[in-house]
Amino acid sequence: TKMPDGREILRRGILGIDSEGMCCSAKELDLNDDHGGILILPADLPLGADVFDALGVTTDTVFDLDLTRNRPDCWGHMGVARDLAARLGRPFRADTAGEPSHPLHGLPISIVDDGTCGRFTATVVKNIRVTQSPQWLQDRIARSGMRPINNIVDASNYVMLERNQPTHAYDLRSVESGFRVRFAKAGETFATLDGQTRELHPADIVIANGNDVAVGLGGVMGGLESEVVESTTAIALEVAWFPADTVLESAARHGLRSEASARFERGADPWGLEQAAWRFIEILRLTCPDLEVHGAPQSTQNATCPPPSGDVTLRLAQVERILGVALSARQVAELIEPIGYRCVGEGSAVTVSIPSWRPDSTTEIDVIEEVARHYGYEALGKSVPNSTVHGRLSTVQQRRRTVHSVLIEGGWSEAMPNPFLDPSAAGLAGIDDSSQLALVNPLVAEESVLRVSLRPGLLRAVAYNQSHRVDGIHLYEVGHVYPRGAGALPDEEEMLCVMSVDDTDGELAALRSWSLLVDALGFGAQIDAKSTPGGYHPGRSATLRRGKQVIGAMGEISPVVLKRHGIVGRVSCLEVSLSVVLREEPKPVAARPVSRFPSSDIDLAFVAADTVAAADVHRALKSAAGNLAVGLDLFDVYRGKGVPEGSRSLAYRLRLQAADRTLTDDEVAGVRQKCIAAAEKLGANLR
Repeated sequence: TKMPDGREILRRGILGIDSEGMCCSAKELDLNDDHGGILILPADLPLGADVFDALGVTTDTVFDLDLTRNRPDCWGHMGVARDLAARLGRPFRADTAGEPSHPLHGLPISIVDDGTCGRFTATVVKNIRVTQSPQWLQDRIARSGMRPINNIVDASNYVMLERNQPTHAYDLRSVESGFRVRFAKAGETFATLDGQTRELHPADIVIANGNDVAVGLGGVMGGLESEVVESTTAIALEVAWFPADTVLESAARHGLRSEASARFERGADPWGLEQAAWRFIEILRLTCPDLEVHGAPQSTQNATCPPPSGDVTLRLAQVERILGVALSARQVAELIEPIGYRCVGEGSAVTVSIPSWRPDSTTEIDVIEEVARHYGYEALGKSVPNSTVHGRLSTVQQRRRTVHSVLIEGGWSEAMPNPFLDPSAAGLAGIDDSSQLALVNPLVAEESVLRVSLRPGLLRAVAYNQSHRVDGIHLYEVGHVYPRGAGALPDEEEMLCVMSVDDTDGELAALRSWSLLVDALGFGAQIDAKSTPGGYHPGRSATLRRGKQVIGAMGEISPVVLKRHGIVGRVSCLEVSLSVVLREEPKPVAARPVSRFPSSDIDLAFVAADTVAAADVHRALKSAAGNLAVGLDLFDVYRGKGVPEGSRSLAYRLRLQAADRTLTDDEVAGVRQKCIAAAEKLGANLR
């Protein structure tokens, strides 16, 4: 026999006698946490009896449901049962609740801060005894994936599993002064039930007693100082409704996702609190038959609480248009009233009241979905709905696809690095890291900040490929960066980063990728070679501008940065803001008729200091040539013998052509002199 903890019971010799069994405690059999001694069975139990019957263990069938997020009601067994009853045509029965045995006074409740809690109920229960739950109840809880603790905790968990309504029991001694629901104070600390002391955030919901001492983290977990212990004889039961987004953020902030928070963040029923409280008392009475309920559940609510039901107008014509099936108002009512919806009206439209336990159902299309589910997808017709809307890609989507196509056809491969980076990654890439945002609960320390640039991720990808002896590394990435913004949220921006390893071309590879994109997308930008972006090679890089707005950078990566990453060779890089480029309408391409007159080419080579941008020389030559220039290309860059140190030779080919005449030698010579003079003004002299 193999035990739950993995041990095997085999034949063993004990004091010279072979033993083929072992006396076990309830904990060793994984029945409950009782490890005080061996499990004693009734003396009159016959040999050969079924062990499950002897232990009172039921052998239920367990269904593991993979629920979608839009059905929070099905996180409770009642939600699943309600749907099954409707589908199978069986009556649905919700367990009834009892009445208070001692209708005395309750606890004072105050919702101090709006946004913390929509409804809050508290019920005082006295004359209780902390003990074990009945075996059948322990079995049901265990089969639902939770661990039985004691009759108080088990009753709370049972109600949550049954009704999707978290509850929490406090030792009455810690909350006799009442309850105050508020946001946490700056610097406030709180010890949760798991034994950890946590510093609270001002957006955390705090359940405090009447003396303003925190006893619970709203919607997430109770406090260590107010938990139910063996000496507890009276409790205060909290059943409340908390906003989903606030609980979600609080649980994530503290890395404390509980069964309760998982339900609140999906949506609980704000109007099922009293029923949940009475159901808790009903279950607790099984082990504490003499318990006393002091007052009905005391309830307080504020304006943030959703209404008991919401009304939606359901157009029967819209039902037919979406589903392809014509249904009458009566048929619709027969389909969705068994799951709690209420239908009023006949004719072409029906007013549908949505139950409070369905926060996912708020619009007409949500109701139509319920109609379709209970009508049966397999029963729907095959008629195609009429639609005047034709699907197509937006301009931004089309231009984004163009970016991918151009780069892939140009020989680059798409990379997809992680958007979470090591805090030092930006600094190693020469990027200002002051705008980085840290994650509250990172999975690993090496991925604890949001990236502010795509460059660090591609540098790591290049280093990884080189370490695996991959040649011809040409990578690009399209992704979002998240620099710190002026408000509470970061400035999310879509970027493109193109990177190539090339020992010969260097920064020219970046220029080549830039030219491909400019030609394909029909946009342009000023190449500012006088401004060196951080992490780039001075003199071999430029900033891309649109007026005063910086939209990117291009050039060769600094050798210092490459050394930090262990990269060998010259690496070119292009970074462009796609948030700007993709939303710009492409410039129309003007067709120019082919001239029937001959053209003339002029080759000009200038010696220019490295501080003089080739783009500036290009613009000066084109401006000087005027309308006669039909082509201007930089065809050679030379450094070496005959060229001073710190300078290079830039060779341009200028093509001149007129649309209405053949250019004379004097006209060509005049344009040549204008170009030389324009270049000399920039400090570029004819070689």
